[in-house]
Amino acid sequence: MKITPLRIDLIPQILALMDLGAPYVKARTASDYWLYATLFSSTCPTALINDELAGAVIAFRSQDAPNEVYIQDVMAHPDHRRAGIAQALIGHVRDQATAWNCTRIYLTSEPENTAAQATWESMGFSNAGGDRIVNGVPVIADFKGPGKDRAVYQLSI
Repeated sequence: MKITPLRIDLIPQILALMDLGAPYVKARTASDYWLYATLFSSTCPTALINDELAGAVIAFRSQDAPNEVYIQDVMAHPDHRRAGIAQALIGHVRDQATAWNCTRIYLTSEPENTAAQATWESMGFSNAGGDRIVNGVPVIADFKGPGKDRAVYQLSI
């Protein structure tokens, strides 16, 4: 597996990969991925196996709180799941965040996405708490807009 920053030439593969993530991960537009590859590639690593895209993370360093990195999307190709791809990609983001002296990486998850929650916890993320419980998980109501309750997971670095 080779980890490389998101590149413009990978956009068609990124779109196809993210389409496989429904219902929790949804592909953005080609224009969005161009933006990520052009302005945020240091926190948008991809995993290549034999030059084929096996996984990707889309993450950003906050401009308002530059000690934080937010992970928007994590996706491993179904044919390559449970092979350490997500862990390697998140590790790359963590290394970059550490180099920037960030103190926190965080992400969100739908309360019913138990597989993702187990993944985050196995990587050392913890639930940041919330204002209510959904499916046994602390969530913040309307975190991503009206009706979009999310469990927030964080990793202190």
